[in-house]
Amino acid sequence: MQLDEVIEQFHQAATRFAQGDPEPAKVIFSHSADVSLANPWGPPAVGWERVSEALDSAAARFKDGRVTAFDTLTSFVTADLACLLDIEHWQAKVGGGAEISPFDLRVTSIYRREGDTWALVHRHADPITTPQPPDAVIRK
Repeated sequence: MQLDEVIEQFHQAATRFAQGDPEPAKVIFSHSADVSLANPWGPPAVGWERVSEALDSAAARFKDGRVTAFDTLTSFVTADLACLLDIEHWQAKVGGGAEISPFDLRVTSIYRREGDTWALVHRHADPITTPQPPDAVIRK
C-alpha cells in the first residue's frame, strides 16, 4: 500500500477513534518493539503492547466524535521514512461529558516502510496549537 493510502486510512480510523473504537488505528500502527506513542493523557508508551494499551485507554475517553479536518503543515518523505506535522480538528464527547466539544491537536506522525506497506511508528499529539507563555513549561 502506498503512503498516501495509509495516511487516508488513518484519517478514516481517527474518526472511529473519536467514537471510542481504537481498532482501525491499531491496524496502521507498527507492532514492533520500537513503536511509540505520546498522547495528551499520559507518559509516552514504547513497544507494541504498551502502545496498544495506551490506544485503548485514549479511545475510551471519546464518544460520538469525529475528526473534521487534517491540516498538514509540512512533511518530509524518503523512500522508507515519512514525517508529517499536522493540526487535527476533532469534535467529541470527552471523558464522559454530555456535550460534544471541539478541540485541536498538534500531531507529529512518523511512518516507516514495513514490507509492502507503511506503518505508523511514532505519533505525538498534544493540544498546543497557539503560542504559550514562557512559564507554560513549569509544573504548578
